[in-house]
Amino acid sequence: MNILAHLHLASLVSSSLIGNTVADFVKGDPYITYANDIADGIMLHRKIDNMTDSLLEVKQAKLLFRQTHRRVASIALDIVWDHFLSKQWLTFGIMGTVREFNQYTKQQIQPFITQYPIDYQNFMQAMWQGEWLENYASIDFIEKVLSGMAKRRPKLFLLKENIIDIQQNYSELKALFAILYPKISTAVVSSKFIL
Repeated sequence: MNILAHLHLASLVSSSLIGNTVADFVKGDPYITYANDIADGIMLHRKIDNMTDSLLEVKQAKLLFRQTHRRVASIALDIVWDHFLSKQWLTFGIMGTVREFNQYTKQQIQPFITQYPIDYQNFMQAMWQGEWLENYASIDFIEKVLSGMAKRRPKLFLLKENIIDIQQNYSELKALFAILYPKISTAVVSSKFIL
């Protein structure tokens, strides 16, 4: 799952939006550095990522990518899942439009953002300025995101070509998302999943 999904899933259970979005910028035990609510959010993010990677639908989705490009398929899929979530927001959303949700998350996070790593601050500011959450609904934007990631991290150069796999298997990926996302949402809101 990527940023929109993590924000959405955190909102379903009133988990810290900061914790759930700063998680990729934090190594090790978050309870050493952060308050419990933030650390709980980081741990929720990690649990969601671990669960997502183990789901049959994700394994099936990876097989839709060319064998030569599967090495980076999980990264591309994280972006694709946000694409489908943004497009189908009214089905899964908890408040208004994606734009309204984006504004809400900004109001919750921005006043405290300087307390967190600079890379996280830059990431979130770029997300809000570029209106990523709304733009994820566009497949052209997804292509730009994957190309940008490939450019910034040369080891991930294959990402820029993953758009071909996504476009060729779009219907299958959409069908897998329709099974996958409700399954993840249910797991997150179940009492056994929450910290």
